[in-house]
Formats: sequence, structure tokens, C-alpha cells
Amino acid sequence: MLIQLAAMGILLALLPLTIVWVSSDTDKYRKLVWITLFLTFDLIMFGAFTRLTDSGLGCPDWPGCYGHANPLQAHADIRAAEAAMPTGPVTVMKAWIEMIHRYLAMSIGVLIVAMMAITWRKWLQSGRKQMKFAPLFPTLLFAFVCVQGAFGAWTVTMKLQPIIVTIHLLLGMSLLALLTWFGARLSEHEPIAKPAAALRILAALAIVLLAMQIALGGWVSSNYAALACTDFPLCQGALLPEMDFANGFSLWRNLGMTPQGDYLPFPALTAIHWTHRAFALVVVMLVAWVGLYALKIEGLRKTARWLLIMIALQFTMGVSTIFLKLPLALAVAHNGGAALLVLLLVTLNYKIHIATKAAAK
Repeated sequence: MLIQLAAMGILLALLPLTIVWVSSDTDKYRKLVWITLFLTFDLIMFGAFTRLTDSGLGCPDWPGCYGHANPLQAHADIRAAEAAMPTGPVTVMKAWIEMIHRYLAMSIGVLIVAMMAITWRKWLQSGRKQMKFAPLFPTLLFAFVCVQGAFGAWTVTMKLQPIIVTIHLLLGMSLLALLTWFGARLSEHEPIAKPAAALRILAALAIVLLAMQIALGGWVSSNYAALACTDFPLCQGALLPEMDFANGFSLWRNLGMTPQGDYLPFPALTAIHWTHRAFALVVVMLVAWVGLYALKIEGLRKTARWLLIMIALQFTMGVSTIFLKLPLALAVAHNGGAALLVLLLVTLNYKIHIATKAAAK
């Protein structure tokens, strides 16, 4: 089974590797990094689709499906589980969704291994002089993706425990951020005017607060609290509805349960949703402030415009998911919006970083 799974990951990785190989781009290594980033973004979107379709336990074991490398081989077991519980977590469709998610994750792992192998070979061949191929960052990415894979396994084996699912999401976003920084480091940038110290601080703070908001969003999703409030700007007709923060934000507990083993009360779900919603206002205001500030600086304007557009779209999508009762396509797009904000804010921070270094010389 493990050999078959590895073969599937390699086969899926061959397509982007072939695209890089036949590309007319003179810097194929940089192209590999950006393609890996693009596919990581796609994986985050598909991960959201997997979670939102309740497919996280479509195959209740790991890394295979009922001990097999694909749902076709496990068809009898899946059908038996579906017949026993037609509305349960295991169906043929959910099994395929879950396994496709795993195959995509494995292919990204293969691409990062290829990236690491290239850097080590180039680095050693150049006598450790080509800093572009310094292997530290790709090796860090490889270690990081191994940790992410471990949390992917625990997501299944620990039956979608909310804290594990949320950390798995955060690690996926962090991998996207690392690849964005790496890709930006390998790319050329237009001249950038020296940014003010205030912008450097605000842009870094925006990344931190966005990460916190993504964690809260993951907590909402992993606890199925997205529809705890179905009105806006009020929640259940009140500015401060009945909320249970103690149970809602108890981190180590099973899905839908309190730490004591009782069913999670509805006010706990309300507290989770309300906190995500309230903190979103803080993040929107700060990111908009950073975008407007960056608009004034030559070399940052394009990134700043996209940042302002995306934060407005993300806020609109968040509100729309409430009024439209969480349609699947919009909920997945909302996750994608968060990933794009990560990409844009990391790019902005990188540009500020190189402009500050250049001004210091």
C-alpha cells in the first residue's frame, strides 16, 4: 500500500515537474518554487472543501483507505460502512474527496523534496558559493511539510479533534507563507522607496493578527459553529448573546464535546462564532490601514491595491456566508480569500524588508 501511495504522489508531481522542465523560463528553479506555491494554495482550497463536505473521515484510517491505496480497492468496506450509517462520515464520494486531498498533499511533498535535492546538488557543485541555492530554506520546508503530514494523520486518527484540525490549517497557511517568502526572495522587484518604521511595524502586526484570525476561523469550522449566528451585525438578535467561553475555547476536547465528556452547549458555539466575527473587524481595519499606508510608497502600490481589494472581498464573503446560510462554494472561497491575504501580506512584508535593508547600506 505504501509503495502504491508513494507512486501516486510521484505521478501527480510529474505534471508540474514536466511543466517546469519544458518551460522556456531561464530560471527553472524559481518556477518550481512558484508552481509549488500555487499548488499549495490549491491544496488549502481543497482542504477546505474536504472539511466543509464532512469528508475528513471519508477514509477512517491513515495513510490509506481501509488498508488500501485507493477507494476502488476499499470499495466493499466503504459500501458496508455507508450501508450501516447512510448519513455517517464514510461514503464513496467522501472517501474519494479525502484520498484526493491526501494524494495532492503527497505530490507537494514530492515537489519540496525535488526542490531540496536541487539546492543541495547545486550548492555542493558550486563549492558552497551560490547563495541562491543555499539548502537551508528548502530543507526547512521539507521538515515543515513532514510536521504538516503528521498533523494530517492525527486529524484522522484523533477523529477530527478541533485543536488538531485547527493546527493542521495553520500549518498549511504557514507553508504557503514560507513558500511566498522564498518565491519573493528568488524574484526581481521594482525599486522601492524606503518605508517608514511605522509601516514595518504595522505590516508585521497585520501578519500576526491575520494568523490569529485564521486560527479563529479554523476553530469555527472545526467546531461547526459557522451558523451559530444567522444574523448580522447582531448575533441571535443581540449585540452580546448568551455565550459560554469556557467550554467554547477549551482546547483539548473531542469534537462536539466538553472536556468533561458532555455535549457541547449551543452558547459555546455562539462564543466561538461571535469571537471570530468581532476579531474580524480588528483585522479588517488594520489590514486596510496597512494597505492605505503602503499605497503612498513607490514600489508597494500594486501589492497594496490587491491587499485592499482582497480584504474588502474577504469581509464581504464572510458576511455573505451568514445571510446565505453557508453555501459550500462561498465557504471554500472564504478560505481561499484568507490564503490570498496571507500571500499578499507576506509579499508586502518581504518588499518592506528588502527596501529597509537597501536603505541601510
